[in-house]
Amino acid sequence: MGPPLAAEPDPPWRCRVLIECEPAIKSIIVHLDSVNNDIIIEDLDEQHLVVKENMVHSLKQKLEDRLRETYRPEEPLADSD
Repeated sequence: MGPPLAAEPDPPWRCRVLIECEPAIKSIIVHLDSVNNDIIIEDLDEQHLVVKENMVHSLKQKLEDRLRETYRPEEPLADSD
């Protein structure tokens, strides 16, 4: 018999994280992933995604940036007088 095979380390994407979110947030995540296809491992349903663990921090930052870009605080109501 030959020498024992050395176990290869798991690729970074093998570490997975289940994300549960509202459909609107999931839509943003899917859009962010569509640029490089480097975030989502599996799209499970309307509210669940499996993503690469090593992309979670980056995903949070990108999501926060996107939400800041699109968030519009309510305009103060004009006086009715």
